[in-house]
Amino acid sequence: MKVLVVFGTRPEAVKMAPIVKALKNDQEHFISKICVTAQHRDMLDQVLRIFDIEPDYDLNIFQSGQTLTQITCRALTGLEGVIEEFKPDLILVQGDTTTVFSGALAAFYHQVKIGHVEAGLRSGNLYSPYPEEANRMLTGVLTDFHFAPTTTSKNNLLREGYDESKIFITGNTSIDALSWVIDKNYKFEDEILNNIDFENKKVILLTAHRRENIGEPMENIFNAVREIAEKNKDVEVIYPMHLNPKVREIARNIFKDMNSVHLIEPLDYLPFTNLMSKCYLVVTDSGGVQEEAPSLGKPVLVVRKETERPEGIEAGTAKLAGTKREVIYNDLDLLLNNEEEYKSMAYAVNPYGDGRAAEHIIEAIKEKMMM
Repeated sequence: MKVLVVFGTRPEAVKMAPIVKALKNDQEHFISKICVTAQHRDMLDQVLRIFDIEPDYDLNIFQSGQTLTQITCRALTGLEGVIEEFKPDLILVQGDTTTVFSGALAAFYHQVKIGHVEAGLRSGNLYSPYPEEANRMLTGVLTDFHFAPTTTSKNNLLREGYDESKIFITGNTSIDALSWVIDKNYKFEDEILNNIDFENKKVILLTAHRRENIGEPMENIFNAVREIAEKNKDVEVIYPMHLNPKVREIARNIFKDMNSVHLIEPLDYLPFTNLMSKCYLVVTDSGGVQEEAPSLGKPVLVVRKETERPEGIEAGTAKLAGTKREVIYNDLDLLLNNEEEYKSMAYAVNPYGDGRAAEHIIEAIKEKMMM
């Protein structure tokens, strides 16, 4: 059976890596090839090196200042040639990026079956996260096999009328990947990180980049974190700044002259996950971090108005703080200064699977397409 694995961004690469490895290890049943769109370029290449993945096709579509329309058109055009050459029986896409939707649409145009990894996540707001919520829903319409990470994701798909026989609860492949890269003796290239006293300081890892948060919401997030750092002398903050110039400008304006807040360059997957394993808690508007941090026993404060990953909220591993300054401050203050509250989140059961999601996905494909 010929399987084409399509991805284009760093998060997709991380979550597809376990599936790529599982397909390569089962050559009795699969001929697999990898196509990267390179919607992201440098960040994608970092993950390819970490997991020793060599793409068979590289569309190299990235351009500085690219629009969503340009990404979609270049990805569709490039994938057409790949599909016509390889003639796959199944195309696998992962998550919610423009590459995912383009991959599903290209497969549909060529009447190739589609498997959607991490299917069924919903925030309930078409414009948040943007454009990811729409990408997931549009991909779902075209999908033949929905690999849902959790029961909640499956139920979302059932409510939308999808055939239950085509939905498989697998766990999330990010948990598979995480188990390969954490090293308790990890040394960072950045000496700022090596010199932080993770044992005696309460280190907050901050990530913020969402389009819908740029402006007042992001100012609120950063100001709340600044106030917490000012009032708690045992707190240090690490913020790997997103490359977006607007995000960087807000961060530099608000955190200027703060010795306890470290503004650093974006981190590769390997140092980032190991940093996450060492920190005290995480403040984030990211999606994937909401899955990864609970696996490491780190409470997550989600600074968004809604999340397509409610399982962590329901399980108690994450808390939805929104983007109001006073709410974020109060939630952080409680986690930092109330040990019982902290432990209730740190020790909650991670809802995102057993670290064998790739194995479950491969078995589902064989069951439905080869038996």
